[in-house]
Amino acid sequence: MRPQTASQTDQLENWTMLKNLIPYLSEFKGRVLFALLFLVGAKLATIGLAFVMKAVVDLQDPSVNIDQGEGLLGLDIFWFYTPVFLIIGYGLLRFSSVIFGEIRDMLFGRVTERTMRRVGHKVFKHLHSLDLDFHLDRKTGGLSRDIERGTSGISFLMRFMIFNIVPTLFEICLVIGILLTQYGTAFALVTLFSVVIYILFSVIVTNWRNRFLRAANKADSDSSSRAIDSLLNYETVKYYTNETFEAKRYDDELALWESARRKNRLTLFSLNGGQALIISTAMTLMLLLAANGVRNDELTNGDFIFVNVVMMQLFVPLNFLGFVYREIKMSLINIEQMFKLTQVEPKIKDAAGAHALVVNEGKVEFDQVGFSYQKNREILKNISFKVKAGQSIAIVGPSGSGKSSLVKLLFRFYDPSSGTILIDGQNIKDVTQHSLRKAIGIVPQDTVLFNDSILENIRYGRINATDEDVNKAIKMAHLQSFISKLPDGVQTTVGERGLKLSGGEKQRVAIARTILKRPKIMVFDEATSSLDSQSEQSIIKSIKEISKTTTSIIIAHRLSTIISADTIIVIKDGDIIEQGNHQTLLKEQRHYYDLWMAQQEEME
Repeated sequence: MRPQTASQTDQLENWTMLKNLIPYLSEFKGRVLFALLFLVGAKLATIGLAFVMKAVVDLQDPSVNIDQGEGLLGLDIFWFYTPVFLIIGYGLLRFSSVIFGEIRDMLFGRVTERTMRRVGHKVFKHLHSLDLDFHLDRKTGGLSRDIERGTSGISFLMRFMIFNIVPTLFEICLVIGILLTQYGTAFALVTLFSVVIYILFSVIVTNWRNRFLRAANKADSDSSSRAIDSLLNYETVKYYTNETFEAKRYDDELALWESARRKNRLTLFSLNGGQALIISTAMTLMLLLAANGVRNDELTNGDFIFVNVVMMQLFVPLNFLGFVYREIKMSLINIEQMFKLTQVEPKIKDAAGAHALVVNEGKVEFDQVGFSYQKNREILKNISFKVKAGQSIAIVGPSGSGKSSLVKLLFRFYDPSSGTILIDGQNIKDVTQHSLRKAIGIVPQDTVLFNDSILENIRYGRINATDEDVNKAIKMAHLQSFISKLPDGVQTTVGERGLKLSGGEKQRVAIARTILKRPKIMVFDEATSSLDSQSEQSIIKSIKEISKTTTSIIIAHRLSTIISADTIIVIKDGDIIEQGNHQTLLKEQRHYYDLWMAQQEEME
């Protein structure tokens, strides 16, 4: 993955990152508004519980003078009914605080889930828009964990930021106001100072813990990457009997994860201990003030209960606020990497005003094309050739000569350092990448299949193709004999990356997939490299058949596969050193002739 600067990291961790979630909240404005109303209702019901408890206790205290009314038949209706009503009211308020919270969660749940879906889809789509270099450098396991933690972090961030921090601050203001107006400055100041100290302590210590959280996340991603990389290369591990080596490397990663988690846990102990001390001290001071007021007949027993209940109701969510703040900071760290992914810009972009490629004939032209992956290593040097509509051109040469680079340039995975590539006279830089790649079919040298059936892997070439279309492609790729021997036929699952099939079988599936696509331009990149001689001849026949109606570019190592090509280009060290048909090049007895004779000797 491309390195990120420290300033970028700090910016992403900043709270301004929350603005990225606002568009998702605005999609459900009505639900968010109703959820907030029920949130306020739940908090008011919670505060109301303290007032009810105070009234119930004062009613039972004979020293408290309360205006009593006489009712029907001389019965003391106030004394008889009021405690019952208050207790019933207490039950209703308790139920309301719970049910309002449940309704709030139900209303906002859809907002959270939709946001997770939207963000996850955006990241996934963005990853597919990035260039080949990014995906060559990525670690799949770590990337998967980053996305998983990021979407979970968004869920926590949205739910608890809106429904815990905001209401808790509202409740703090409400309680301090009540204490100030009903019980005096001392109660309000103790509450205010304790809350401020608690919040400052939580923020400072949590920020200090962030580096340990990052270290734990990195260790988690690295261990996941190591495990997935090893399992994907299971056969290689077995070939070289390196099971113990792989297990040791994985255990080393887990040891780093264990150490990071231990440090994280120790710092959490410091945070929780400090928060508990602040809460206990504040509760003790408040109860001392209330007890002193009761002793001096300034407060009733109900007031003492009220202060106790209010402080408990305040510090329970405040204590939870400390947890929420910790988790929100952790969520910000978790989504940090995911938001980084969305900020990575692809090197290859559609030009402003790019139009769809229009392919009528399928002519391909490379005009003075130069290319290098690194500045000090030139791969292609002023390559120029033309492929007329319906013609086939073969490109041969030693390994590292730049043959596959030509294919990557044609698909615009990279842009040439100099020169232009034209299709039917249109510069491929001026057209959309989607339309360009849709017009070209390829049978790659290294065929990777999805963990699905043979039928669906072939249908991937044209996802709306019928079963009949797929079966035609299977016949043209000479796959029917192989498929007929399988117990489940075309429904046979090929395994992860197609590991249940041999190299030749995978290549024929890839050929069938490309045949099904039926593009105007076909590229065969070492398409028969994994086939036996008999299968190779069958595929060559198919390629000839297809080439009659398409423009074909064949990258070949085996020269026997390209004898019938209209033009053969020989590349060496990034230069075209020979060009002509098979017979012409043999007569010239240069590099192509040497390659041909060497392969004939190998066959003999």
